[in-house]
Amino acid sequence: MKTYNGHRSWNAWNVSLWLNNDYGMYHYIVDTVKSLGIRKAVRVIFRDLEGQKTPDGAIYNRLSIKLAIEGMEIEQD
Repeated sequence: MKTYNGHRSWNAWNVSLWLNNDYGMYHYIVDTVKSLGIRKAVRVIFRDLEGQKTPDGAIYNRLSIKLAIEGMEIEQD
């Protein structure tokens, strides 16, 4: 499988880039994962972002959000 900057696709890379580097979004994700765990957090975050795109035009889909969150180093209580 061909990758893009270490991610499975341009879309996955771009979503990860925005989720990891937008200050407000990053803290929202960290807080959500810490309170709900990764699995539930992915559902909640996807529900909040469904139908939206990054400023670069990448689609926030469930898989790209999940992969981005799994790539973050978030300590869970």
